[in-house]
Amino acid sequence: MDVKALEARLDALRGYLDIPAKERRLAELEAELNDPNLWNDAERARRISQEAARIRRTVETYRTLEADLEGLVELWNELDPEEREALAGEAEEAQKKLEALYHETLLTFPHAEKNAILTIQPGAGGTEACDWAEMLLRMYRRLADRLGFSVEVVDVTPGAEAGIDYAQIIVRGENAYGLLSVENGVHRLVRPSPFDASGRRHTSFAGVEVMPEVDDTVEVEIKPEDLRIDVFRSQGHGGQGVNTTDSAVRIVHLPTGIIVTCQNTRSQHKNKEIALKVLKSRLFQLEWKKKQEELAKLRGEVKPIEWGSQIRSYVLDKQYVKDHRTGLMRHDPQNVLDGDIEDFIWAGLEWKAGRREAVAADTDEEE
Repeated sequence: MDVKALEARLDALRGYLDIPAKERRLAELEAELNDPNLWNDAERARRISQEAARIRRTVETYRTLEADLEGLVELWNELDPEEREALAGEAEEAQKKLEALYHETLLTFPHAEKNAILTIQPGAGGTEACDWAEMLLRMYRRLADRLGFSVEVVDVTPGAEAGIDYAQIIVRGENAYGLLSVENGVHRLVRPSPFDASGRRHTSFAGVEVMPEVDDTVEVEIKPEDLRIDVFRSQGHGGQGVNTTDSAVRIVHLPTGIIVTCQNTRSQHKNKEIALKVLKSRLFQLEWKKKQEELAKLRGEVKPIEWGSQIRSYVLDKQYVKDHRTGLMRHDPQNVLDGDIEDFIWAGLEWKAGRREAVAADTDEEE
């Protein structure tokens, strides 16, 4: 392993991370944390403490790695090729830390640090598509387990024959939205259908929508007169006790037509609270999209010709999964469907940051 190459990569990371700016921001935050009056506002104190902890961790990791690599390079230069083998373990450890730091540079866009609200809906394909939507829900829940994140189910509507017609979950964990944001789009499944007596090959689609869970730091006005709130008995999976009272809540935002349903808990109050939180996030996302569209018009931007909204194909009979944006392909679809998708996520984030070339044309193996 070339230690000098690691040193060059660390230097590049310094630019990506903008360490001097982070150190200035940390000094500002620490000055605020030392102000006794800050703690009169518990929510603001919490936000500042979290931001300071996040920046401090990045800066300290960078500075420690910088010092370690400096010593490693000095020692490397003094040793002959045979003796350098003894430093292989330290060099590999430094490379892992560099990789983790590089990943942080991909999560600097707005709201990346927030929790994620993930919605899955089947597209074309009937029962097949409903089953595919449920497979995706399982994949993301397994991914959350792998990352140490928690999952709160907001709403799941069973399909008429199999699978699900709709699912919405909140994934909670550090950078949950940042990581899952690149999963937004259409996912395609190709397989011999278990619902076809002849076992013919079917193609199914499901849409995944990912948005940040906005908190009290984001102002979204919701007027009570703009809401219609219905209560009803919960349906589908959940056990006998869930269905005995009118605990499920449906909120309709009349000006936009946005509908949010929550039937996850036995408490009508809790379901209403969750539904309002999701509605707030959806309204925030709607407003953000409008502003982005207005800016695009002002700049005269034209959307590039792409593979539509389809982002990934899971071709089970040919044993591969391919991301159509990055070109990344794997030949272990079962592991992917078990939630092992971190490499797809990091590649997608590189593509999103403009550090990975987009695939110009699709070349699926089955076509």
